[in-house]
Order: sequence, then structure tokens, then C-alpha cells
Amino acid sequence: MPQPVLSLENLLFRWPDQVAACLDIERFEVAADEQVFIHGESGSGKSTLLNLIAGVLMPLQGNIVALGQPLTALSAAARDRFRVDHIGLIFQQFNLIPYLSVLDNVLLPCRFSRRRAERAGDIRQAAATLLRHLDLDENLWQRPATQLSVGQQQRVAAARALIGRPEIVIADEPTSALDAARQAAFLALLRRECAAANATLLFVSHDLRLAEGFVRRVEMGQINRMPL
Repeated sequence: MPQPVLSLENLLFRWPDQVAACLDIERFEVAADEQVFIHGESGSGKSTLLNLIAGVLMPLQGNIVALGQPLTALSAAARDRFRVDHIGLIFQQFNLIPYLSVLDNVLLPCRFSRRRAERAGDIRQAAATLLRHLDLDENLWQRPATQLSVGQQQRVAAARALIGRPEIVIADEPTSALDAARQAAFLALLRRECAAANATLLFVSHDLRLAEGFVRRVEMGQINRMPL
């Protein structure tokens, strides 16, 4: 059996100001190239789980292994390095740098990660290819991110996450500000680009309507033993 891209085992997490744990996961694994839809209501621990997988948070106990690397054994600085080298993140609020152009926002991961830059090759050409694939007009590429619509900013955030072909792409409720038609279109584009890059996709949403097309769907209640 090939080693999973992601493995969580005996994971327990509690916020410092809480008595009870909010996540208690016995085991959760994701294979290479899988596209997983993670569903749960507000407060079910979806975003907390993603932050643990990305190495932003550390568990109270248990193991998180990504790409064969035990994240719980790394320092905070080493986790930051691992994240920028191997994980593409799409946030709910996109987190674009407002004073940078569209193109410079997309190029940011390659500025911080030599590995991502090397995997991208010609980084400007790689950014241009992604922006075209995500249907963002070339006349927008030099505009500041603040001058774009919500849907356009969303596609810039996706291009930034995908540049340099990270092995894992994490999307945390990135379609919540869009109408149904734009949600479906964006999700189709994202899934297509992840498949083309052989990237594992973890897509989190409270909206089950977006689960169509995902072979694997995970309900937080199935893996988290803590009651809401």
C-alpha cells in the first residue's frame, strides 16, 4: 500500500481557554491525488482541522504526518517552511495583499519558496497560464487586488495556491461569498486545476450542494468523536 499523503492519528485538540477538547480524531488519512469534500456545521471543527493539517496549530496530543513528515516534530519555523513549500491555501476571505497587483499576488509563494519557484519553472509564465486557465482576463493582471470583484479575487487566490504545484491544496469555505452559479463554476475550475497538477485537494464547506463531483465526502461527525 502506498503511503498516504496525509495521516492523522489519535489527534486531540483543545483551545487554551476551553476545558473540553473540540477535536478528537482517532484516524484520518488522505491518499495522493484524492479530492476530499469535508462537510460540517458551524462549530464542528472544520477550520481547526485545516489549521492543524497546515501546521498553523499544534495538537494537544497525537500525530500529524504530511508527505511523510511528522509535523508535530517540527519547530514553528520549520512548519512555516514546510507549509510554503508543500501546501497551497485558499482562505474564505482570500487574504490577498491589497496593494500588490494580481500577478504579484499570484507570484508570492514562489518569492518565499525556492522549491515552489523551481517546480513552477518560469514563474511569470506559470502564473500567466494559471490565470488564463482560471478565466481571468489579461487586462486585469496589473491591477491592485482591491480593484477586482469578489469572484475575480477568488480566482487570484486559487492561482496563488496552485502555483509551483504544491502537493496539497486546502480550501476553507472559499465560495461562501458567491452565488450558486459562480460557486459551481469556480469549484469545477479548482478541481480541474488540482487534477492537472496531481495535487491532493481538501475542500471544506457547510454547503452540501457543493459536494457534487467529489468521490469522497467526509462528514466531521464521522471522524470527530467530540459532540458539538
